[in-house]
Amino acid sequence: INAPRDRVFEAWTDPAQLYKWWGAGENFTAPIAEVDLRTGGSYRLGMQAPGQDAPYVVGGVYGEVSPPEKLVYTWVWEKAPFDASDWTPPETLVTVEFLDKGTSTEIVLTHEQFADEHMRDEHNQGWNGCLDSLARLLATA
Repeated sequence: INAPRDRVFEAWTDPAQLYKWWGAGENFTAPIAEVDLRTGGSYRLGMQAPGQDAPYVVGGVYGEVSPPEKLVYTWVWEKAPFDASDWTPPETLVTVEFLDKGTSTEIVLTHEQFADEHMRDEHNQGWNGCLDSLARLLATA
C-alpha cells in the first residue's frame, strides 16, 4: 500500500475511514463500522453490494492490538435475517501485520481456520477486493 504504516493502520481501524473503503468490490458500500480497538474489544463491520437490500455483517473480538504493527481478531459472519437454515457461521481467525517499508506498507494478512477450501477461496477474493479499495483510498489521501 502506497502510504506509511501509521496511516494504513489508522485506515484499517478508524470507523470514519472504514466507511470509505470496507467492501469486497469497488462499488460496495460500508454502512456499518463499529470498532472498540483494544485487546478484548469487539468490532462489527458491514459491507453492502450494489443492489443488495441488506449488508453482509461480520464481527469478532480483538485478541491482540499492537499499533501500528499488528492486529489479531476473531471473525464470525452474522446470519442474514433471510437465512432460514440451521447453519451456524464458523469462527475463523485473522492476523494482519503492517510492515514498514518507508513511504509504503506491506500488509501480510493471514485468515485461517476455514471449514473448507470453498470458504477460504471466497474470503480470499473478498480480501483482495478490500485491499484494492484500501489502496485506492490511500492513493487519494
